[in-house]
Amino acid sequence: MSTNLYRCKNQVLFIAIFLLLVVAVLISICIGKYPISTGEIWDIVMGKPIDPLTRNVFLTLRLPRTLMALLAGYGLSVAGSVYQTIFKNPLASPDIVGVSSGASMGAAFAIVFLNGGTAAIAFSAFAGGVLTVLFLLGLVGIPNNKSIATYVLSGIVINAFTQAVIMILKFFADPERQLASIEFWTMGSFGGITDDKIKAIIPFYLVGLLGLIVLRWQITLLSLSDDEGKTLGVRVQYLRCGVLLCATLVVASTVSITGLISFVGLIAPHIGRLLLQRNNFKTTVFSGLVGAFILVAADCLARSISSSEIPISIMTSMIGAPFLAYLMSRGKRLS
Repeated sequence: MSTNLYRCKNQVLFIAIFLLLVVAVLISICIGKYPISTGEIWDIVMGKPIDPLTRNVFLTLRLPRTLMALLAGYGLSVAGSVYQTIFKNPLASPDIVGVSSGASMGAAFAIVFLNGGTAAIAFSAFAGGVLTVLFLLGLVGIPNNKSIATYVLSGIVINAFTQAVIMILKFFADPERQLASIEFWTMGSFGGITDDKIKAIIPFYLVGLLGLIVLRWQITLLSLSDDEGKTLGVRVQYLRCGVLLCATLVVASTVSITGLISFVGLIAPHIGRLLLQRNNFKTTVFSGLVGAFILVAADCLARSISSSEIPISIMTSMIGAPFLAYLMSRGKRLS
């Protein structure tokens, strides 16, 4: 494929996913138990007089929820793409370094010992995700061999430990209230999202995302072997730690208020690479847009196909598992 044709194809794909995302956002704002028309949305944006109830639903419920779904899909997908690049593992996700399990442990701790308040759960989940990655970096520093396998094995150790702690917390949790809250948190939901929650996590989210943007060229170099990176003058270990911390900030800030969201950070990068046929930072950005579309669309389905809202991880798993099975059936190489 010629360079000009490839660029043209990329531009068409970027425009297409952007338009799909805009449509998904509009649908997400419009649908619900209290429908809002596009005309009413336009009137609100233009500051025209409108029914106070409609304005309240738009500003306090639909807009924060849709914005969080968009931010979560984009952030988790970008972080997933970065994890897959720096670990050279097409199945890498926040689980590989313990972010998800650490956040779950933090949330479970808050539910059992801190009365399960919303702010306490969010703070504890965020702290748990960040602390597990800091612990992973400390664990990696113990042996002399700091290869990719060391990071993966350290992640397995941390996951095993945090899962054991979570099981202990579940054992001592109140079966009628606390245990159900822990299980519901691990399934994820955008139902309780408010603008105050978004304001609380957005600084950490943006710091992590901007850090990944600043380090975009170095992230590409991390896809090479460590010896090749060192030959090019890259301080591989310090760079990998910095990138991990930035990606962790994005993931931890997101899941701290949404709960765990499965598969998005895993499948969106694969879709991006399959469509663009490249693995660079443009593909990472495209994967973020794909993930945002998937999550906004999944949230629309979660609150429209049943009388009661379906947890978001159920929807993303129902989308993600068949997609991976499709890749396997087509003999696609997961890379």
